Amino acid sequence: MRIIKRKTLLDFAAKHPPARQPLLAWYAEVTRAAWSRPNDIKTSFRTADIIDTKRVVFNIKGNSFRLIADVEYRIGLVFIVRVMTHAEYDKVDVNTIHYDG
Repeated sequence: MRIIKRKTLLDFAAKHPPARQPLLAWYAEVTRAAWSRPNDIKTSFRTADIIDTKRVVFNIKGNSFRLIADVEYRIGLVFIVRVMTHAEYDKVDVNTIHYDG
């Protein structure tokens, strides 16, 4: 899968150093993946929450952080919507949150 945009991970990791290695490990695993449907994600990331046919929430570093992504299976893209702490995640609606930009 191709990930848009890696800089989001690096920016978050700069503010939250404990997230750096787990985010880089997530990135490495996803770039090697070839997902064609939501169930494919669950094979690699059993704790991922499939929100709908496109939106997925990944638990990072034992659920300390959350990564919200939109997956375009047909074209092999993963768009990082937002990375946040678990406390920040608890304050948002995962269905309506938009890209940070």
